[in-house]
Amino acid sequence: MAKALIVVDVQKDFCEGGSLPVTGGNAVAEKVREYVRAGSGGADLVVATRDYHVDPGAHFGEWPVHCRVGTEGAEFHPAVAGLPFDAEFRKGERAAAYSGFEGVDAAGSGLGLAEWLRGRGVTEVDVCGLATDFCVAATAKDARTAGFGTRVLLELSASVDPDFVYVAQE
Repeated sequence: MAKALIVVDVQKDFCEGGSLPVTGGNAVAEKVREYVRAGSGGADLVVATRDYHVDPGAHFGEWPVHCRVGTEGAEFHPAVAGLPFDAEFRKGERAAAYSGFEGVDAAGSGLGLAEWLRGRGVTEVDVCGLATDFCVAATAKDARTAGFGTRVLLELSASVDPDFVYVAQE
């Protein structure tokens, strides 16, 4: 029984100064860095998700252009860029994707997040990052649906809507 920390989309475009900034994004990046350096809350594995858009179709009609492959905005925030992630999962290359469970292992294994975690004995996940009301919530929901014990670390997350209140669903 292993536990993983899933760090969702802590990328430059989602932090202050980016094309789709979340208020508090820079602070979340710093907090995530400190949390991981302090032991990741006992997590055995730490994985990151990355919005990774080439041509996501209508998604760029719904949101400003963001996290386009090859741009600075698609890069991880400098505070988390050097963290020792065990894996990275890229999502949204050609269509909208909010959940990290829609991503594919960037190392080229072809595995999705659920399969990758199960292959390493993970039964519980903590989820944090940007933004609580979109990608963090979608990732947490899909983690629960996939059968993982799931906890959202609100102190390591920020929302697009400042009035958003995350409520865990059973």
